[in-house]
Amino acid sequence: MALSVAIQMDPIEHIDIEADSTFVLGLEAAHRGAALYHYLPGDLSFYGGRVTARARPMELRRTPGDHASMGEAEVIDLAAMDVVLMRQDPPFDMAYITATHVLQHIHPRTLVVNDPVEVRNAPEKLFVTHFPDLLPPTLITSNRDDVVAFRKEHEEIILKPLYGNGGAGVFHLTPDDDNMNALLEMFTELYREPIVVQKYMPEVRAGDKRIILVDGKAAGATNRVPPPGESRSNMHVGGRPEKAGLTKREHEICEAIGPTLAEKGLIFVGIDVIGDYLTEINVTSPTGIQEINRFDGVCLEAEIWDAIERRL
Repeated sequence: MALSVAIQMDPIEHIDIEADSTFVLGLEAAHRGAALYHYLPGDLSFYGGRVTARARPMELRRTPGDHASMGEAEVIDLAAMDVVLMRQDPPFDMAYITATHVLQHIHPRTLVVNDPVEVRNAPEKLFVTHFPDLLPPTLITSNRDDVVAFRKEHEEIILKPLYGNGGAGVFHLTPDDDNMNALLEMFTELYREPIVVQKYMPEVRAGDKRIILVDGKAAGATNRVPPPGESRSNMHVGGRPEKAGLTKREHEICEAIGPTLAEKGLIFVGIDVIGDYLTEINVTSPTGIQEINRFDGVCLEAEIWDAIERRL
């Protein structure tokens, strides 16, 4: 039976079709005969017990500059959809959290991927703390004295915002760097939340590995190598993807967290591993499908849709 699939995402006109994971998820759904609808997070409404969206019918094709055809906007009842893909980019802010509360009203009658309750309960840099044996030394605090003590213990550290994304606001401090006070002042002015402080891992110079898990099982990986003079490997700041397999330690990490992910309905997850340590669990809008597909000759979007269909 053909599915009806609504995709909640950012404007599709501006995506990079050679890198965007949502694009290939939509293509695969269409290949399976699904009717696609696109709407922005701001088009979501709740009234009279119904969750609706001003959505546009959508057709996708891998044609640069002409990758999407959109119909006229119409109000659709999301409870009448089979699947909603929640795929807007972070930041994980109150707007994002509010969307999970609204979509909670239709899930699981309409399957929301990933489960909106568990997305809300699993912000990337906090969810990972439930697996302390897999983490590098990590401090989450608003207290300056605690940061000073952590730096004294570990010397070389990373500072980053708790709800940041894409490598924004990530700073590497060497033992002789005298910018820490200024950075803490900046974080205090910009954010009300605590910050994340981690021991710097020099292994990041060789890459930050993105591993995709589908319904709790490792499906593939790519290594993201930071550009010269940069400690961040995010693609947004010039990270270079390269082919990568999984080490024994990385298999152990996936096996340790996989059952929890599957139990929570987190079907499509991307984790970040540096050296032997798990640093983030990305459940909001993971990326990396197309890079792994090209390196490994696979079709991860098909595996994700197989997992979705098993849950319907």
